[in-house]
Amino acid sequence: MRDLRRSTWHRVRTDAFGAEPKGERLARILSSPNFADGAFQNPVPTRRLVYERSPLEITRTQLTANRQRRLPTAAVPLHRTAAVELAEPPASGLRLTWLGHATVLAELDGRRVLFDPVWGERCSPFGWTGPKRLHPVPIPLADVGPVDVVVISHDHYDHLDMGTVRALTGSGAVFAVPLGVGAHLEHWGVPVERIVELDWWESAEVAGLTLTATPARHYCSRGPRTSTHFLWASWVVAGAEHRVFHSGDTGYFPGFAEIGRRLGPFDATMMQIGAYSDFWPEVHMTPEEGVRAHLDLGGQLLLPIHWCTFNLAPHPWEEPAERTVAATQALGAELAVPQPGKPFEPADPPALQLWWRAVAAMPKGAELLVPDGLAVPTDERRVEDDGVTV
Repeated sequence: MRDLRRSTWHRVRTDAFGAEPKGERLARILSSPNFADGAFQNPVPTRRLVYERSPLEITRTQLTANRQRRLPTAAVPLHRTAAVELAEPPASGLRLTWLGHATVLAELDGRRVLFDPVWGERCSPFGWTGPKRLHPVPIPLADVGPVDVVVISHDHYDHLDMGTVRALTGSGAVFAVPLGVGAHLEHWGVPVERIVELDWWESAEVAGLTLTATPARHYCSRGPRTSTHFLWASWVVAGAEHRVFHSGDTGYFPGFAEIGRRLGPFDATMMQIGAYSDFWPEVHMTPEEGVRAHLDLGGQLLLPIHWCTFNLAPHPWEEPAERTVAATQALGAELAVPQPGKPFEPADPPALQLWWRAVAAMPKGAELLVPDGLAVPTDERRVEDDGVTV
């Protein structure tokens, strides 16, 4: 039976699944202080899924819960990024452009860093199935311009897209990835000399920037089972004058404060605040946890990511943004929630506009007007959802 399952798996496996580490790469993995008992370990005990009910019920909830609320009612408002907007260097030395989900172009101190670039139509190994984009990418990849460094947080399909990686191979950029993930990139044609693989707390100097892989609470997999030889990470990128933090995917854990003490403070943090659920509370943060992590890190401005673009969890489509606004107002954190594709400089952030409400299927009366006129959700409207993620 095992041989039959293995042969079936090899028939459906495509290049998008990547490759397993071997040789010197595997030896380095096995010697990592974060590798034990045959697998990479999280910084604190972590369950991928919390089975409060049956696995079948988790799947049923993922497929059926909040079906109308989980999608925008019309085209998502986008700022169609023009190449000319990115041609002029940022006046402050730091500019961020959120392009949807976890993809961010960071221009800092004369260098350009592309985090978790996904231009694919689906986050899936197959072109015919899997979560599909809810909005187009605001700018064609060819119009982004030169990229010095591509930073990958982990190997899930909504963060590591084979087609995008192959397109970026011709850019000359260096790819910075956690341990093991370089095997996928090399399999897809990225020259090994342009792959920098780091363990947690390791740093590398690339294009005048210091890149540091920092701990996160998550897991890796591009197949039906959790992978054991691939590490996940959050990232710190520091230039001569500015430094930023990208969370990748992570559950909340006390380690954010240590990252802040050792490598902060940060001009901006890009924090995962979407695709959360009671069924996986230890591997994805809620919006409130994302804001708390931002403050632990010593972040100046928070850019919420990992929402809006793909339907990966049963919470309402707009809820991550709504709850993030409420949490930042309650805790006094500075927030920028631009439309996808709108460049901005954290030194002069845009005024907060609730642009998502124009296309959100929000129940009438679901908001509470706060003194500054912004509408935020009440505690009664807060939804705790269940499901499984990609």
